[in-house]
Amino acid sequence: MLIRYKKAFEKIAMGLLSFMPNEKDIKKLTETIQSYENDENWVLYLWKKNDEYVGIVGLVVDNNTATIQHVSVVPSYRGEGVAKEMLQEVAELGQYKHVRATDETREFVQKCIQCNEEKADEN
Repeated sequence: MLIRYKKAFEKIAMGLLSFMPNEKDIKKLTETIQSYENDENWVLYLWKKNDEYVGIVGLVVDNNTATIQHVSVVPSYRGEGVAKEMLQEVAELGQYKHVRATDETREFVQKCIQCNEEKADEN
């Protein structure tokens, strides 16, 4: 289930974001979290599964377009479709006419979307 970020989730969010390759440095991580807290165009969602926060997806919103700039899943939950579910739910929020990826997230996002399409073809 997607849950909108709030300040109370700061440590959890920083831990989840730290799995992103470009978010390893604590200074960079702190700056990223501050952007999500202070910039109304930066939107962060945590993914809760079985009472645990296991994923995170961060967007930059411009008009009706959401650009996925962060997507991360706790290593022990990888391969279980968590990222696919997160991205699907973001698309289904209905708040964004277009959802796209950055250069950094594109390959992963396309892989998730392709898996969703293959799953739909099987049904």
